[in-house]
Amino acid sequence: MIEVRNISKSFNGHDVLKNISVSFYPGKVNFIIGRSGSGKSVLTKCIVGLMEVDRGEIIFDDRNFTKLDRWDRKDIRQEMGMLFQGSALFSSMTVEENVMFPLHMFSKMNKGEMMDRVNFCLKRVNLEGKNHLYPSEISGGMQKRTGIARAIAMNPKYLFCDEPNSGLDPQTAIVIDNLIKEITYEFGSTTVVVSHDMNSVIEIGDHINFIYQGELWWKGDKRAILHTENTELNNFVFPSEFMKEIRESLKG
Repeated sequence: MIEVRNISKSFNGHDVLKNISVSFYPGKVNFIIGRSGSGKSVLTKCIVGLMEVDRGEIIFDDRNFTKLDRWDRKDIRQEMGMLFQGSALFSSMTVEENVMFPLHMFSKMNKGEMMDRVNFCLKRVNLEGKNHLYPSEISGGMQKRTGIARAIAMNPKYLFCDEPNSGLDPQTAIVIDNLIKEITYEFGSTTVVVSHDMNSVIEIGDHINFIYQGELWWKGDKRAILHTENTELNNFVFPSEFMKEIRESLKG
């Protein structure tokens, strides 16, 4: 479990995060949603240590991340897997080399063990036999799946996904959603997804956190989001009359 306790963050006197407390649960797909500029990306960067909080604490399974120094944080960081927006693959590396990269950096595996792990991860995301292709030679959806394979290479306890469906067609987005859900349940990862994709939220959102103007404005599951009376959340998730009609049909 990841626990965020009363964290605040400001830039040049502007409060971006305001006393946020939120929990992310293991074996669950935990979403962070909100409008652009709401603070959700800053919240995520604070959780993974790319930014320091001004106040508050971030706890990874009873380990206080905010009180650890750079070296002591290394152990927790090695338990994190990250799927970046746009996949962020190394263009000069093959699919195999991209997935192997964190193993080279952080594991003590020998070459044979690393190859076994790479092939396991590629099989898990349905990319068997694509080892020697370069990112430029595969589709956007396959690049995302390669990114997922790299993210799970170290068998992470904590999986962070930043806009995983960005730039994908709807059918490929469903494939990526299902992969994230399956991997989360299979490995018991604490998965945190930052997304604007409401289809993903409704389909795989076990626990949803809505950030509004730097505050945690609402939290609940994908069923509760259909019944909430929270005005700001409703306007974000169901912005048009058409979407409101879909909401009513899903309530069923």
